Amino acid sequence: MATPQFKEMRRCYSFDEVALVPGDVTINPEQVNIDFSLGNLTFSMPILASAMDAVVDPPFAVLMSKLGGLAVLNLEGVNTRYQDASGVLAEIANAPDDEVTPLLQKVYSEPIKENLIGDRIREIKSQGAVCAVSVTPQNTKRFAPTTVEAGIDILVVQSTVTSARHISKSYRGLVFSELQKVMPIPIIVGNCVSYSAALNLMREGVSGILLGVGPGAACTTREVLGVGVPQVTATMDCAAAREQYLRESGRYVAVITDGGIINSGDLCKAFASGADAVMLGSILAQAKEAPGQGSHWGMANPHPALPRGTRITVGTSSTLEQILFGPASVTGGTENLIGALRTAMGMCGALTIKEMQRVEMVIAPAMKTEGKYFQALQGYR
Repeated sequence: MATPQFKEMRRCYSFDEVALVPGDVTINPEQVNIDFSLGNLTFSMPILASAMDAVVDPPFAVLMSKLGGLAVLNLEGVNTRYQDASGVLAEIANAPDDEVTPLLQKVYSEPIKENLIGDRIREIKSQGAVCAVSVTPQNTKRFAPTTVEAGIDILVVQSTVTSARHISKSYRGLVFSELQKVMPIPIIVGNCVSYSAALNLMREGVSGILLGVGPGAACTTREVLGVGVPQVTATMDCAAAREQYLRESGRYVAVITDGGIINSGDLCKAFASGADAVMLGSILAQAKEAPGQGSHWGMANPHPALPRGTRITVGTSSTLEQILFGPASVTGGTENLIGALRTAMGMCGALTIKEMQRVEMVIAPAMKTEGKYFQALQGYR
């Protein structure tokens, strides 16, 4: 008899290792429907801007809403610690590489001011925009009343890894089912990467799940902790949980792929893997309107003892509108994301996002380099 193994591993896949198969029927890209629904809200594009200080401030959130998407404001970031947030963000963006982590730790040691939480939310709401805000699980109970009073539309409870069950020394932690009862608005919870964790969170009554641990361009969780699952596999597993929960409850919970998307090809593959929407950070940090001024850093970077992020230089490429809707002035897939999604759906014969989730995928790790000899010579992908 063969000696049994202590553990068995399965093969998991990232965006670079898969490709989409064209459909038997093609569709005019203008005819596909890319609406994204969350609770009683509907957005004309399935893209969320990440709750990172270099990506979203109140003016960016307003612009994103006007363009048909959703931006999430980090309520534990620079905007709620400093009245002059732009000055602090500029200091971070311009700091030397060897000084930026201690600077971030110092900047984020400033206490959060609850009056600024209300002010930032009202600034967004006063301009007719949908307002989504992000808090960590440990601060949710503390800040929830202030956010409700200020009029938020969506609450995102987010940490590196979030589960429905948590063991700690506190007598009673955050219970999402109870939170959902006292906050009659859509609640998104993340992040997770597995079928069982996603299913347990859905059973708590939340409206959406963020999935992805460590794939972000500015995140170093995988290097520091060794924790994470490649995004294609993580999306497929969490989408399977969504389908199981729909069968058992009749309620649909949105699955949102968060992180690891560096171009429009990755974005299209996320939907084919089962996502209802995607959350973008580094791509949108390149917008002229982004508050990071061409820099981007992870939410876990300022941790006082164990930073799990790094500041990266993404540069400033074009306006947010051009990144989302074009026309593209570059060939790398970082502009006209919506045009690319519509075109891919048309090629694959998918009229809706739900049909895109059923598109055939193949394992193809050399797909992007096959036949690209001259592009490789010139440094193109």
